[in-house]
Amino acid sequence: MEKAQGIGGVFFRAKDPEALSRWYNDHLGIDPVGGTPWMQGGGYTVFAPFAEDTDYFGDTSKQWMINFRVTDLAAMIAQLQAADISVETRPEWDGEIGYFARLHDPEGNPIELWQPIGRAADTA
Repeated sequence: MEKAQGIGGVFFRAKDPEALSRWYNDHLGIDPVGGTPWMQGGGYTVFAPFAEDTDYFGDTSKQWMINFRVTDLAAMIAQLQAADISVETRPEWDGEIGYFARLHDPEGNPIELWQPIGRAADTA
């Protein structure tokens, strides 16, 4: 059986696509569409549908949450907070697969940051 090799893109609606692209570039280092696309580092990608009534994403009106792998979660959190972006952490989110933080983009879309540990960190 042929299998998908990874995520080729994430596409979603935005009230102001240009401004939102700039925000992702400025604060998370994700190159906007056009020219050369964002080149990801190697590592695990979790693809997991959740129950339609989950509160895991925060706002129950949101249908998706994107998770970005990072190499230094503490540094990323400090960078975001220095830009007056609210970031939430909870000890119960952290475990044997890594450390997590949550934030929202300017249009309220949920974002999870993940710093893998162990085997996952070797390829991040």
